Amino acid sequence: MKITSRRYVVITLVIFVSIIIDHITKFFAKQYLRNSPPQIYFNDFFRFQYAENTGAMLGLGSTLPETTRFWIFTVAVGILLLALLIYLYRGMGHLTSLQSLGLSLIAGGGLSNFVDRLINKGRVVDFMNMGIGDTLRTGIFNVADMLIMLGMAIVLVFGIGKPHKKQNEHLTNESHPTGGMYGKD
Repeated sequence: MKITSRRYVVITLVIFVSIIIDHITKFFAKQYLRNSPPQIYFNDFFRFQYAENTGAMLGLGSTLPETTRFWIFTVAVGILLLALLIYLYRGMGHLTSLQSLGLSLIAGGGLSNFVDRLINKGRVVDFMNMGIGDTLRTGIFNVADMLIMLGMAIVLVFGIGKPHKKQNEHLTNESHPTGGMYGKD
């Protein structure tokens, strides 16, 4: 199997496994946390509590009119996810394995929340919260959000703008037409 074919399979698997794991956890959140008090663990550092988010991360945009939310969080996000998938699959020869992994995690988490929004009338199921006391806490999030953040961390650390090593091989001293970076000696 060629490396490009193998990477195509890995990217697809990462995306589908991300969606499946996120939706399994959302299923359990709906079944066991909806209409229940928060489940508190580790001296209230970690909470499981059911919430439906009509906005973006941390509820950003949730107070916008429903039509505006639809155009931003469904249509625009759908277009951005399609562009990401096209970039990921068409540019995979130019991306390192870690860059491909990071973008795959972002795509998988994004697609999972997108599907959730489509099947839940514009809402995304969230159910996890971390923090100390009531004042220093994260917003309520889900597994897809964690995958997106992990993917973004990988992309930031390993850079999306850094070209794949094979792209720059033509710039080595041996193959450069002028004999290297500073010309022939």
